[in-house]
Amino acid sequence: MAKLTLQPGLAGHRISPMIYGHFIEHLGGCVYGGIWAGQRSSIPNTDGLRDDVVEALRRVRPPVLRWPGGCFADDYCWRDGVGLRGQRPRRVNIHWGQIVETNEFGTDDFIRLCRATGAEPYICGNVGSGSPRELRDWVEYCNQPAGTAQSEMRVANGSAQPFAVRFWGIGNENWGCGGNMTPEYYGDLYRRFATYTAAFGGTRPFRIACGPSGHDTDWTRRLLHRLFRDYRSGPGVEGLAAHYYCGGAGAATQFSEAQWYGLLHNAAFIETLITEQRALMDEFDPERRIKLVVDEWGAWHEGLPAEDLPLLWQQNTVRDALVAALTLDIFNRHADSVFMANLAQTVNVLQSLILTDGPRMVLTPTFYVYEMYADHQGGQSVPLRLESDEVSFEGAEGPRTIPCLAASASRKETALTVTLTNAHAREAREVEIVLKDARVAEVQAQVLRGGAIQAHNTFDEPREVMPRPARAPEGAGELSVTLAPASVTKLAMKLS
Repeated sequence: MAKLTLQPGLAGHRISPMIYGHFIEHLGGCVYGGIWAGQRSSIPNTDGLRDDVVEALRRVRPPVLRWPGGCFADDYCWRDGVGLRGQRPRRVNIHWGQIVETNEFGTDDFIRLCRATGAEPYICGNVGSGSPRELRDWVEYCNQPAGTAQSEMRVANGSAQPFAVRFWGIGNENWGCGGNMTPEYYGDLYRRFATYTAAFGGTRPFRIACGPSGHDTDWTRRLLHRLFRDYRSGPGVEGLAAHYYCGGAGAATQFSEAQWYGLLHNAAFIETLITEQRALMDEFDPERRIKLVVDEWGAWHEGLPAEDLPLLWQQNTVRDALVAALTLDIFNRHADSVFMANLAQTVNVLQSLILTDGPRMVLTPTFYVYEMYADHQGGQSVPLRLESDEVSFEGAEGPRTIPCLAASASRKETALTVTLTNAHAREAREVEIVLKDARVAEVQAQVLRGGAIQAHNTFDEPREVMPRPARAPEGAGELSVTLAPASVTKLAMKLS
């Protein structure tokens, strides 16, 4: 029997709600056909935003939405997406399929989406092909109350009140699609662009620098050296963004049991990225003034969608649900190290929460994980020790193992939320839960699983994989719960 020991009395670091953020890019069907129906669409919408998508997003309480990219951001001019839609210029999306971008969805629409879903906006600025003046004016457009050229443009476009956008990305993937820069060159540009990202309207900007691709310690070290050691003045950076995609273990719905484990093994590597990148950051910033951000992460499967599907459209199975749960558990356990994270991407692209097809919409297994885990947002991370066996499998590079179980826990006064995953594809696991310094008065349980490890939701069968009530464990200080194979379980406990 596995054993999970919890110490609710020692709950400490707050789990930043921003860890549960999402990401929207002008790519495939994420914006057009996904979030945006258009004002003349027969699909129910409010000023162009799909009502069903907005309502679904409200359910997962998105704390922050990142936009407009991604690679798209570093070839995007914000002025193209404001003003009368009929007069907006059409551009070629050079990064994603050479598709013509209509700019029908722009800054004001993104802010309306954020307000409709309760999320804070996170805007990624153009460093690759843009200018400091362009970014400066965008910040002014969003945040200056009135009386200037940019703020009056916003007022004329229908938004009298400033948007008060705090989060600003200073470029995206500048080691690659954002300009193929060296860390030193990007560090120089960062300081220049950040200088003009001012506190218009009293909103102090939280500026996020482009961090590494995956666990590239060389980029991080050289960039931080440039920002901290090569100048006398402070670096002017509040966040450092890493990107991590797991993949290389079969197609989205066609994979073997070994590939099931392979993807989960790849997903778990993000814990190494977090601990080692944060340790490297601490060498330059021991006071942790700069926050670690993982503003792109998720599963990126092999293969391409069918020709009649949008670019990077990706089905989502139980395996993706476990990727999400394992990752969120890691973020929760490392609440002292991770400030923000943004799943890629919200609708129709990669590990999305929602899939659409014309007027139809379906919620993915990953959506339901976010809904199950929402109670962790803002809670205090609870120390735990999990004693579990391991699963052996034959990986692409030889024999590998992964822990069978994973977990995290958080506390809000007398509410204790515990989430557990069982990665074993075929076998259940019984877990003894021991509370060291608290007793349980009430427990509610729910479990997410499918009939097979490839199970997924379709437009015709939308309820194949979704949370269902489960038998709650009994006990006060010691409880026992059986975790179904290939499952995610949530225990909502009330402490006495």
